[in-house]
Amino acid sequence: MADFGVFDIIGPVMIGPSSSHTAGAARIGKIARDILGTDFNRVIFYLHGSFAKTYKGHGTYKALVAGILGMGPSDENLRNSLELAKAQGIGYEFIETDLGYHHPNTVKIVFKSLDKKDAYIIGSSIGGGNVLITNINGNNVEFTGDYPTLLIKYYDQKGIISKITATLANNDINIATMKVSREDNIATMVVETDSAIENKVVEEIKGLEDIIYIKGINPIVR
Repeated sequence: MADFGVFDIIGPVMIGPSSSHTAGAARIGKIARDILGTDFNRVIFYLHGSFAKTYKGHGTYKALVAGILGMGPSDENLRNSLELAKAQGIGYEFIETDLGYHHPNTVKIVFKSLDKKDAYIIGSSIGGGNVLITNINGNNVEFTGDYPTLLIKYYDQKGIISKITATLANNDINIATMKVSREDNIATMVVETDSAIENKVVEEIKGLEDIIYIKGINPIVR
Protein backbone atom coordinates (compact mmCIF):
# COMPACT_ATOMS: atom_id res chain seq x y z
CA MET A 1 0.00 0.00 0.00
CA ALA A 2 1.34 3.43 -0.93
CA ASP A 3 2.23 5.99 1.74
CA PHE A 4 0.11 9.13 1.70
CA GLY A 5 0.67 12.38 3.51
CA VAL A 6 -1.95 14.75 4.80
CA PHE A 7 -1.47 17.05 1.79
CA ASP A 8 -2.20 14.15 -0.58
CA ILE A 9 -5.55 13.63 1.13
CA ILE A 10 -6.90 17.08 2.02
CA GLY A 11 -4.58 19.26 -0.06
CA PRO A 12 -2.57 22.33 0.95
CA VAL A 13 -3.92 25.58 2.36
CA MET A 14 -4.22 27.69 -0.77
CA ILE A 15 -5.95 30.35 -2.81
CA GLY A 16 -7.26 29.00 -6.10
CA PRO A 17 -9.00 25.98 -7.58
CA SER A 18 -6.25 23.38 -7.98
CA SER A 19 -3.49 22.03 -5.76
CA SER A 20 -1.46 21.02 -8.82
CA HIS A 21 -2.10 24.00 -11.07
CA THR A 22 -2.35 26.73 -8.44
CA ALA A 23 -0.66 25.77 -5.16
CA GLY A 24 2.14 23.83 -6.83
CA ALA A 25 2.69 26.58 -9.39
CA ALA A 26 3.00 29.23 -6.66
CA ARG A 27 5.52 27.09 -4.79
CA ILE A 28 7.66 26.61 -7.91
CA GLY A 29 7.66 30.36 -8.53
CA LYS A 30 8.59 31.10 -4.91
CA ILE A 31 11.42 28.56 -4.94
CA ALA A 32 12.70 30.11 -8.19
CA ARG A 33 12.81 33.52 -6.49
CA ASP A 34 14.54 32.06 -3.42
CA ILE A 35 17.21 30.44 -5.61
CA LEU A 36 17.74 33.01 -8.33
CA GLY A 37 17.24 36.17 -6.29
CA THR A 38 15.20 39.34 -6.71
CA ASP A 39 17.39 41.21 -9.18
CA PHE A 40 15.12 40.79 -12.21
CA ASN A 41 12.73 42.96 -14.19
CA ARG A 42 11.16 40.39 -16.51
CA VAL A 43 10.22 36.73 -16.30
CA ILE A 44 9.37 34.28 -19.06
CA PHE A 45 7.36 31.18 -18.14
CA TYR A 46 7.72 28.28 -20.59
CA LEU A 47 4.69 26.07 -19.93
CA HIS A 48 4.79 22.35 -20.69
CA GLY A 49 2.07 19.71 -20.91
CA SER A 50 -1.16 20.40 -19.06
CA PHE A 51 0.30 23.62 -17.66
CA ALA A 52 0.36 24.87 -21.26
CA LYS A 53 -3.21 23.78 -21.95
CA THR A 54 -4.99 24.95 -18.80
CA TYR A 55 -2.83 27.70 -17.32
CA LYS A 56 -5.52 30.38 -17.64
CA GLY A 57 -8.52 28.27 -16.67
CA HIS A 58 -6.88 26.97 -13.47
CA GLY A 59 -5.16 30.21 -12.52
CA THR A 60 -1.67 28.79 -13.04
CA TYR A 61 -0.45 32.01 -14.63
CA LYS A 62 -1.50 34.09 -11.61
CA ALA A 63 0.03 31.56 -9.21
CA LEU A 64 3.37 31.52 -11.03
CA VAL A 65 3.60 35.31 -11.01
CA ALA A 66 2.60 35.36 -7.34
CA GLY A 67 5.42 32.94 -6.57
CA ILE A 68 8.12 35.01 -8.25
CA LEU A 69 6.82 38.01 -6.28
CA GLY A 70 7.46 36.06 -3.07
CA MET A 71 3.94 34.85 -2.27
CA GLY A 72 3.04 31.39 -1.01
CA PRO A 73 -0.04 29.38 -2.09
CA SER A 74 -2.23 30.76 0.71
CA ASP A 75 -1.48 34.45 0.14
CA GLU A 76 -4.73 36.33 -0.49
CA ASN A 77 -2.92 38.66 -2.89
CA LEU A 78 -2.29 35.74 -5.25
CA ARG A 79 -5.41 36.57 -7.27
CA ASN A 80 -4.03 40.10 -7.86
CA SER A 81 -0.51 39.03 -8.77
CA LEU A 82 -0.55 40.28 -12.37
CA GLU A 83 -1.50 43.79 -11.30
CA LEU A 84 1.05 43.74 -8.48
CA ALA A 85 3.82 42.67 -10.88
CA LYS A 86 3.00 45.54 -13.22
CA ALA A 87 2.98 47.97 -10.30
CA GLN A 88 6.50 46.78 -9.41
CA GLY A 89 7.71 47.17 -12.97
CA ILE A 90 8.10 43.44 -13.54
CA GLY A 91 7.18 42.19 -16.99
CA TYR A 92 6.06 38.64 -17.67
CA GLU A 93 5.32 36.39 -20.63
CA PHE A 94 3.79 32.92 -20.94
CA ILE A 95 4.93 30.65 -23.77
CA GLU A 96 3.49 27.21 -24.50
CA THR A 97 6.28 24.79 -25.31
CA ASP A 98 7.47 21.18 -25.21
CA LEU A 99 10.21 20.66 -22.63
CA GLY A 100 10.65 17.01 -23.57
CA TYR A 101 10.56 14.21 -21.04
CA HIS A 102 9.07 15.99 -18.04
CA HIS A 103 6.02 15.66 -15.81
CA PRO A 104 2.94 17.17 -17.54
CA ASN A 105 2.72 20.03 -15.02
CA THR A 106 6.14 21.53 -15.69
CA VAL A 107 7.42 25.06 -16.16
CA LYS A 108 10.77 26.57 -17.07
CA ILE A 109 11.06 29.97 -15.38
CA VAL A 110 13.60 32.36 -16.88
CA PHE A 111 14.60 35.45 -14.90
CA LYS A 112 15.88 38.38 -16.94
CA SER A 113 17.64 41.52 -15.75
CA LEU A 114 19.41 44.48 -17.30
CA ASP A 115 22.91 43.82 -15.98
CA LYS A 116 23.42 40.06 -15.74
CA LYS A 117 22.80 36.98 -17.85
CA ASP A 118 19.56 35.04 -17.79
CA ALA A 119 18.99 32.51 -15.01
CA TYR A 120 16.41 29.75 -14.91
CA ILE A 121 14.94 26.78 -13.09
CA ILE A 122 12.73 23.93 -14.24
CA GLY A 123 10.14 22.59 -11.81
CA SER A 124 7.14 20.28 -11.85
CA SER A 125 3.94 20.29 -9.80
CA ILE A 126 3.42 16.63 -9.00
CA GLY A 127 0.12 16.69 -7.11
CA GLY A 128 -1.32 17.84 -3.81
CA GLY A 129 0.73 21.02 -3.88
CA ASN A 130 3.97 19.00 -3.99
CA VAL A 131 6.71 20.07 -6.38
CA LEU A 132 9.99 18.77 -7.75
CA ILE A 133 12.79 21.06 -8.92
CA THR A 134 14.83 19.29 -11.61
CA ASN A 135 17.16 21.84 -13.18
CA ILE A 136 18.90 25.07 -12.17
CA ASN A 137 20.78 26.96 -14.88
CA GLY A 138 21.50 23.77 -16.79
CA ASN A 139 22.49 21.71 -13.73
CA ASN A 140 20.34 18.65 -13.14
CA VAL A 141 19.09 18.53 -9.55
CA GLU A 142 16.25 16.89 -7.66
CA PHE A 143 14.64 18.37 -4.57
CA THR A 144 11.14 19.12 -3.34
CA GLY A 145 11.40 22.25 -1.21
CA ASP A 146 9.70 20.33 1.64
CA TYR A 147 12.94 20.27 3.64
CA PRO A 148 15.55 22.92 4.37
CA THR A 149 17.86 22.61 1.37
CA LEU A 150 21.43 23.57 0.55
CA LEU A 151 22.47 24.00 -3.08
CA ILE A 152 26.25 23.92 -3.40
CA LYS A 153 28.52 24.11 -6.43
CA TYR A 154 32.21 23.43 -5.94
CA TYR A 155 35.42 22.32 -7.62
CA ASP A 156 35.48 18.55 -7.38
CA GLN A 157 38.43 17.97 -5.07
CA LYS A 158 39.10 15.14 -2.62
CA GLY A 159 37.72 15.85 0.85
CA ILE A 160 35.20 18.60 0.00
CA ILE A 161 32.15 16.46 0.77
CA SER A 162 33.55 15.48 4.16
CA LYS A 163 34.27 19.13 5.00
CA ILE A 164 30.71 20.13 4.11
CA THR A 165 29.12 17.30 6.09
CA ALA A 166 31.42 18.00 9.06
CA THR A 167 30.33 21.63 9.07
CA LEU A 168 26.70 20.55 9.17
CA ALA A 169 27.36 18.04 11.95
CA ASN A 170 29.24 20.65 14.00
CA ASN A 171 26.11 22.82 13.79
CA ASP A 172 23.85 19.94 14.90
CA ILE A 173 22.23 19.67 11.46
CA ASN A 174 21.26 16.17 10.37
CA ILE A 175 21.29 15.30 6.67
CA ALA A 176 18.02 13.84 5.35
CA THR A 177 19.19 13.32 1.74
CA MET A 178 22.26 14.23 -0.27
CA LYS A 179 22.77 14.02 -4.02
CA VAL A 180 25.89 14.96 -5.98
CA SER A 181 26.30 15.31 -9.75
CA ARG A 182 29.49 16.15 -11.62
CA GLU A 183 30.39 17.70 -14.93
CA ASP A 184 34.09 17.93 -15.76
CA ASN A 185 35.66 19.18 -12.51
CA ILE A 186 32.56 20.98 -11.20
CA ALA A 187 30.22 19.22 -8.76
CA THR A 188 26.71 20.19 -7.75
CA MET A 189 25.44 19.04 -4.37
CA VAL A 190 21.86 19.16 -3.10
CA VAL A 191 21.51 18.53 0.64
CA GLU A 192 18.13 18.28 2.36
CA THR A 193 18.29 18.57 6.15
CA ASP A 194 16.07 17.91 9.14
CA SER A 195 16.41 21.40 10.64
CA ALA A 196 16.45 24.98 9.40
CA ILE A 197 19.60 26.30 7.78
CA GLU A 198 20.83 29.48 9.42
CA ASN A 199 22.88 32.09 7.57
CA LYS A 200 25.94 31.40 9.72
CA VAL A 201 26.01 27.80 8.47
CA VAL A 202 25.83 28.99 4.87
CA GLU A 203 28.68 31.42 5.53
CA GLU A 204 30.83 28.71 7.14
CA ILE A 205 30.46 26.44 4.13
CA LYS A 206 30.95 29.38 1.75
CA GLY A 207 34.31 29.98 3.42
CA LEU A 208 35.58 26.48 2.62
CA GLU A 209 38.18 26.18 -0.08
CA ASP A 210 36.91 25.34 -3.60
CA ILE A 211 33.30 26.41 -2.96
CA ILE A 212 31.94 28.28 -6.01
CA TYR A 213 28.34 28.90 -4.99
CA ILE A 214 26.04 28.10 -2.08
CA LYS A 215 22.39 28.88 -1.40
CA GLY A 216 20.28 27.89 1.58
CA ILE A 217 16.52 27.53 1.17
CA ASN A 218 14.09 26.93 4.02
CA PRO A 219 10.67 25.35 3.35
CA ILE A 220 7.64 27.28 2.13
CA VAL A 221 4.67 27.00 4.45
CA ARG A 222 1.86 25.20 2.60
